[in-house]
Amino acid sequence: MTTLLAFLAALGLLIAIHEYGHYRMAVVCGVKVLKFSIGFGKTIFKWQPKHSDTEFVIGLLPLGGFVKMLDEREGAVEPAQRHMAFNTQSLWKRSAIVAAGPIANLLLAIVLYAAVNWIGVQEPKAIIASPTAESLAQEAGFKGGEHILQAAFVNDDWQAIDSLEEFRWLLTRGALNKQDVKIQYAHSEGGASQEVSLPLSKLDVHEVDSTLFQKIGILAPWSAPTIGAIQTASAAERAGLKEGDLVLSVGSVDIVDAQQLRQTIRGSIHKNGLTSTGLTQEWLVERAGQKVNIKVEPDVKIENQTPVGKIGAYVGSVPALTTVNYGLLEGFSRAINRTWEVSVLTVRMFVKMIIGEASLKNLSGPLTIADYAGKSAQLGMTSYLVFLALISVSLGVLNLMPLPVLDGGHLVYYVWEAITGNQVSEHWMERFQRGGVAILFTMMFIALYNDLIRLFVNT
Repeated sequence: MTTLLAFLAALGLLIAIHEYGHYRMAVVCGVKVLKFSIGFGKTIFKWQPKHSDTEFVIGLLPLGGFVKMLDEREGAVEPAQRHMAFNTQSLWKRSAIVAAGPIANLLLAIVLYAAVNWIGVQEPKAIIASPTAESLAQEAGFKGGEHILQAAFVNDDWQAIDSLEEFRWLLTRGALNKQDVKIQYAHSEGGASQEVSLPLSKLDVHEVDSTLFQKIGILAPWSAPTIGAIQTASAAERAGLKEGDLVLSVGSVDIVDAQQLRQTIRGSIHKNGLTSTGLTQEWLVERAGQKVNIKVEPDVKIENQTPVGKIGAYVGSVPALTTVNYGLLEGFSRAINRTWEVSVLTVRMFVKMIIGEASLKNLSGPLTIADYAGKSAQLGMTSYLVFLALISVSLGVLNLMPLPVLDGGHLVYYVWEAITGNQVSEHWMERFQRGGVAILFTMMFIALYNDLIRLFVNT
């Protein structure tokens, strides 16, 4: 229920803001707005304020919205009201009305990011876990437990790193833009600093997912290799592991943190042809001040068609946290920068998918969005606000794409009109609309297919 409510609230807010942008700019430009609708299908609620020509409607299906304006192309217009019709407005007014929807979403994202910056959010400190094997971080000499102090793209000025999420965001941008990142770190807070460079330009990035950070080598914040909640009838319970056990070694390998322990468990399998079984190993754990030897045989589970070891227990302690917040001006400035960065990254990903440099698996549909809405809402208000900001940017950028059925497509028509002095003919506009609908439905089908794969195959 939380997921559904969070999803509907997010969708309703983002659509309302988008359509309000169109509506408000139309009013400013003197265009008569006949209907403002959130949702499609059967009307479940409507009202019309006094002294207003606009009917406000909420439809049954909350999957979009529209602003219906007076327009000679859609019906007869009285001569006395012709000056209020959309189609009779100047080119710049029509362009402003169309662009106002996506711009409203981008402005909402700035407000939401700013609110998060002002309120503050608890995030893991920038202390990294053990890097994954054969990753860039491991090749650069990271062992785990390093405290990231500053980082930046090579040739850029250093910027202070306040949390692990901020550091991972910089790495994401670097990987997608093929820019190397320089890092200043210390082995302990207050310790002597060292510098190193991660050659992210070497990565062949097609998807923004867990495999990206597998290649980079930085997956999680540092946490102690302790055993948490244990599932009934799990490998951990059968072996006799107890909640609170501190794992010191697995076989002959010393364990330094939870990330290393998780990777060790995942790799503790024995492959025999087409079948795989758990590899029994001796664990040395510290329990109530005493060292105890325990034999553990992980269960084998399939993830992304690959067998991995699982023990059925939470692995790791709560990482060290820090409260990240900023003052009025810095918080607002950072919000503008983050909105711009996410917008540019979104555009580049779309371009990469179109030219085949990025996988279409990056497209997400309503099921994935609903899932993230529920998860972010359960994490707290600030996490939900960050989620809303991210989706608002995506909605704004998507609507600026030059597809005829989207706002960006109409803006392309206006660019043509500005260059040639002639409007696109209704004949060609109808053709473009059909093509745009076909492309949009194809994108929606791919996104929904990706959703189903994530939900039913990778679980």
